[in-house]
Amino acid sequence: MDVSFYDLGVDPGLVNSLKEMGITEPFEVQRESIPDAMMGNDVCCRAPTGSGKTLAFGLPLIMRTIRADPEFPTSLVLSPTRELAEQIAKVLAPLASTFDLEVLSVYGGVPYGRQRKALSRGVDIVVACPGRLLDLLDHGALSLEDVGTVVLDEADRMADMGFMEPVCDILDRCASNRQTILFSATLDDEVSELVSNYLQNPVTIEIGPKEVSMESMEHYFWLMKNSMKPGISAEIIRKCGKSVVFCRTRKGTDRVGDELTEEGISVSVLHGGLDQRQRDRAMAKFVEGRCMALIATDVAARGIDVEGINCVIHYDPAENGKVYKHRSGRTARAGAKGTVISLVQNPQKKMCSNLQKEVGIFVKFKPPEFNDLPKYEVDYIPPPRQKSKPRKPKRDAKRARFHGKSSRRQDDRRTKRGSNPRGGRPTGKRHHPRTRRKRRN
Repeated sequence: MDVSFYDLGVDPGLVNSLKEMGITEPFEVQRESIPDAMMGNDVCCRAPTGSGKTLAFGLPLIMRTIRADPEFPTSLVLSPTRELAEQIAKVLAPLASTFDLEVLSVYGGVPYGRQRKALSRGVDIVVACPGRLLDLLDHGALSLEDVGTVVLDEADRMADMGFMEPVCDILDRCASNRQTILFSATLDDEVSELVSNYLQNPVTIEIGPKEVSMESMEHYFWLMKNSMKPGISAEIIRKCGKSVVFCRTRKGTDRVGDELTEEGISVSVLHGGLDQRQRDRAMAKFVEGRCMALIATDVAARGIDVEGINCVIHYDPAENGKVYKHRSGRTARAGAKGTVISLVQNPQKKMCSNLQKEVGIFVKFKPPEFNDLPKYEVDYIPPPRQKSKPRKPKRDAKRARFHGKSSRRQDDRRTKRGSNPRGGRPTGKRHHPRTRRKRRN
């Protein structure tokens, strides 16, 4: 028997809002976690990215949130990255408006003034990255003593990024009788300590495999010279369509973006060196289908859920198996198939062999073969035309024109004076060569 959101106890107003968004049936993680979260229990849920976690914690959060006083929010969601925080806020905001609740995303890279102003007016649900939230707390922009529900999303990612100490500091500042909901792809190491120290008798829910499944993806390890990578990557994107290309460094990401644009591929570039407005524009361009590929550092390896990604290209091989899994997990989501291609230089072959063992896949290294790739329906999107700048004349040409003018002017002056056609001194005056005087002894 199918279970609806209404059967799970979700408010009818929210159910109607979900219908308007085209969402009618709950996913597994939502069916399992919503009832316990609505009852006020602490929840510890292991679920992969893209499984529907935002609504799983978002719907109970909205229904349990009470109206807040200025600078005293009553609900808090912690996120490891700016992109994920913005994504969560965009999902929650239209649903929260059903209950006349305000949602604010708080993260670095944007001016403090706008966030402080919104908090002073009154915000009910804050979706924040730990660093910026602590800055605002230390400057007295808000207090967390009225926060009755805290959600920790992508807890393992926050642990990887070194956010455990700030997260614990934030939890200590919330109400002692709060409800704590934790979602994570894994529940080991620091995440298990967080669960034991901050969750009270949590309901534990496990959804899907414990790790990112590699079975729904076709993996390729192609050997090539570094100079071949731009052309090979461009052809992969033409064959596969919507793709994410992972590079190791920010400079490398910018360079690869320029190279693929020259190859005729429309791209969007995303890395930590961009300000928030640039990052938002880059993600919007990719999500809305205005480009064919997102060129990114590992900032996009987790916490970004974009539908329809057919291929992941490891332009620079992943550091380890964990990074490889999370990068590759951008494709083959929600039951779809995906293609994962690593571009490998000969000196990197041994490292990639160890990576395969760590991940649990065994793929032969071979030269690029495009006929091996699955067939996708691809809409080619050309890059925008670059405005052609007027070409500056070459220095040699300028010099030639200059010398040409000067020689003509000189000839004109010589003609006026009656110059010798063979060069030399004017013929109008007689030239008396100097004679050297003899020394007297």
